[in-house]
Amino acid sequence: MDEERLASLKELEGRLGYRFKEIKWLDQALTHKSFIYETNHPEKGANEVLEFLGDSVLNLAVSYLLLHRFPDAQEGTLSMIRSQLVKRSFLASLSKDLQLEGYLLLGKSQQSNGGMQKSSILANTYEALIGAIFMDAGFNQALEIIQEHFEPYLQAKTPSVAFDDYKSLLQIYSQQSHGGSPQYRVMNESGPDHDKRFQASVAIGDEVKGQGWGKSKKEAEQEAARNALEELQIADRKLQIEKPET
Repeated sequence: MDEERLASLKELEGRLGYRFKEIKWLDQALTHKSFIYETNHPEKGANEVLEFLGDSVLNLAVSYLLLHRFPDAQEGTLSMIRSQLVKRSFLASLSKDLQLEGYLLLGKSQQSNGGMQKSSILANTYEALIGAIFMDAGFNQALEIIQEHFEPYLQAKTPSVAFDDYKSLLQIYSQQSHGGSPQYRVMNESGPDHDKRFQASVAIGDEVKGQGWGKSKKEAEQEAARNALEELQIADRKLQIEKPET
């Protein structure tokens, strides 16, 4: 590793708030396979293996943090929130927050194709970073870093508002708990063109589960999804309480 690369990685360590015992792990986490293929650096390793490891560490850590934050939540609720927090677009945004693309080694082919901004590459790089921290210092240190990155998104008092994409949450919840996808319908629109109001409903199967109003169709559907999610969670919780033990 040359001095320029080392200085660059040291700068990133300051942003991460973590100093690696073996900085080779950070270097590998930020080395895309395209760079290995297109340059004569046989001594370098690509980040795919660390990405594989980081994916598992991340899922375990986020599961732990959610259970600690919402100890009374149902498994289905925790599962759907976790799926939102570890999805590609979310991890890519974390990667951008840390400015990882500025330290990522990419082959020229990927650079010319906008690889520095691809959600898939940015998300994979974040997972590789977590894998690198795990290899360098173990799970507890990785958990500490993950908690720092995810804490702003875990401040809600109830799990139903820990993430505000209610349509995505309802999609996951309905598929896991009710075996079907929600269907949306705009029922009504009113008001002048400059101040329209929309009413939307969402059904699972043949039954309407929620309705909502908004200044746009999207906003109305989000409100309908939020109301449906609350209704489903209350009904499922009641059913679980009334279900006799076997």
